Amino acid sequence: MQIASWNVNSISVRLPHVLSWLQTVKPCHLGLQELKVVDEKYPYKQFEELGYTSHVKGEKTYNGVAMLSRTTTELVHDQLLGAPEPVQSRLIEVLTQEGIYILNLYVPNGSEVGSSKYLYKLEWFKSLMKFIETNHKREDKLVVMGDFNIAPADIDVHSPEEWEGQVLVSPQERECFQTLLTEFGLTDSFRHLAPDAAQYSWWDYRMMAFRRNRGLRIDHILVSEPLLPMLKRSWIDKEPRKLEKPSDHAPVVIELEL
Repeated sequence: MQIASWNVNSISVRLPHVLSWLQTVKPCHLGLQELKVVDEKYPYKQFEELGYTSHVKGEKTYNGVAMLSRTTTELVHDQLLGAPEPVQSRLIEVLTQEGIYILNLYVPNGSEVGSSKYLYKLEWFKSLMKFIETNHKREDKLVVMGDFNIAPADIDVHSPEEWEGQVLVSPQERECFQTLLTEFGLTDSFRHLAPDAAQYSWWDYRMMAFRRNRGLRIDHILVSEPLLPMLKRSWIDKEPRKLEKPSDHAPVVIELEL
């Protein structure tokens, strides 16, 4: 089973890329973030033609998340209960036929350290941890994935000294990420299988960042303890980032042997 996550930065703009990628990679489940469309404008039909059904929580202009699956899934949640105001479309959760919960997240960016948006991000993360504590046990087969907007360690940043003190890498954000791992027995799938790999999932559109590989690894797939023995591969697929008019994020993928 392959499970993937991709911040597409507008499904309307990136639809041809996503359709092509699905035809090539054929993941069982794909979580999308930053749809930037309301539910009515989401391309259900185009995905159905490839054999994928969708659960969607859209939002006008910004945010929005979706889960695509080639098998029947049950929608479990489509909002973060207890989230700070303003409530935004940043979470969707499904349950697969194999009993795996997939929690797809679009964590707030935070804008800049100390700003109101940064404080919102920290509060949102607190709500997320309370949400998981309320709805899940450590024994659950749980995947938590998405655009976390956090680079967990310096190895996940192209130039740590340039980013020091900035959003995405601040000590408070990294502490949130590590607490999420330890509190719920989750493992960062990519770092587990590639402990020394300096690879990235996001590159700024400016200053030829992708060509110069000046990126950050801020898209993650975390797995719970019951799933860890089943984890066989975890990788970042940079090919879609090479296309014309790409998302600034690349898909991240895991393979489980059930």
